[in-house]
Amino acid sequence: MRYSIGELARRTGLTVKAVRFYSDRGLVPPSGRNTAGQRRYDDAALARLGLVRTLRELGLDLATIRRIVDGEATVADVAARHAEALAVEIRVLRLRLAVWKALARHDSTPEETRHVHELTRLSEVERQRLVGDFLAEALGDRPGLVRTLTPELPEDPSPAQLDAWIELAGLMQDAEFRAILRELVDSIEPGLRRDLAAQVRDAVTPALEAGVPPRSPEAAAIVDTLGRDPGELRKWLVAVNDPRRERYLDLLAVINGWAAPESLTPAFDWLTAATAS
Repeated sequence: MRYSIGELARRTGLTVKAVRFYSDRGLVPPSGRNTAGQRRYDDAALARLGLVRTLRELGLDLATIRRIVDGEATVADVAARHAEALAVEIRVLRLRLAVWKALARHDSTPEETRHVHELTRLSEVERQRLVGDFLAEALGDRPGLVRTLTPELPEDPSPAQLDAWIELAGLMQDAEFRAILRELVDSIEPGLRRDLAAQVRDAVTPALEAGVPPRSPEAAAIVDTLGRDPGELRKWLVAVNDPRRERYLDLLAVINGWAAPESLTPAFDWLTAATAS
C-alpha cells in the first residue's frame, strides 16, 4: 500500500504541513516517489507516523523521538525517565499551589511571602530539624507525647497536606504557642496533665447534650467529680483551650492522614464557665 502525504494526514489526523515537517526531518522518510516525483509512504511509515504523533502529544522532543523510531532507545526506557521527571514537576507544581493557597488566605507582606515559600522548599532533614526543635522545647523528654504529636509529611503529599504543613510549621515557630504546650506539660501535676482532657469530655459532654447550665448546682456537682483543685483546673483550662492547640491537632491529622480529631472546645468552654469564680 502506498500513501501520499495527504493520505497520511487524513489517516493520522495530522495536517499536511505537520506530515511534511516530520518527513523533512527524517522521522518518517518516504519509501519512494511516484512518476511525478511526489513522495510516497508505505504501511511502515504510516505506523511510524502514528508513533511520532503519540510521542509528540506526550511531550517528547524530536531528538528523543528520533532515537525511539530509529531503535536507539525503547519506549519503556524513555517512559521511565520521563515519568520520573514528570513526577518531580508535579511535586514542584504542588508546592507552588500550596504557596499560592497559603498566600491567598490573607494579604501577605513580601516577608510573609518569602517565609511561606521557604517552608515549602525545606528538605526532609530540615523539616525533621524544625519538628525536633519544636517538640523538644514544647514537650521535653516525653517520648510518648513526641510520637503522638510528630507530623510526618509524605514524600508525595497532597495539596491539602502541603497547605496544612505550611500552617503547622508556622505554629511550630510561634514562641507563645510553644510556651503554652510547655505549660500544659510542666506546670500541672502529673495526674492532671495526662488524662484530664478525656475525663472532662466524658463528664461534660452529657451535660452539654442535656443543656445543663454551667452556673448551676448540677454543673457544680459535675466539676466536683473531676476531683481537681479549682485553681489548678482554671489554670489548665486557660492553656488547653487556646485555639492554637486544637488547630495543631487538626493540621497534624491532615498531614499524617488520620481521622479528624474530636473538638473538645465546647466542653472546655462549658467547664471554664462552670469553674469561674
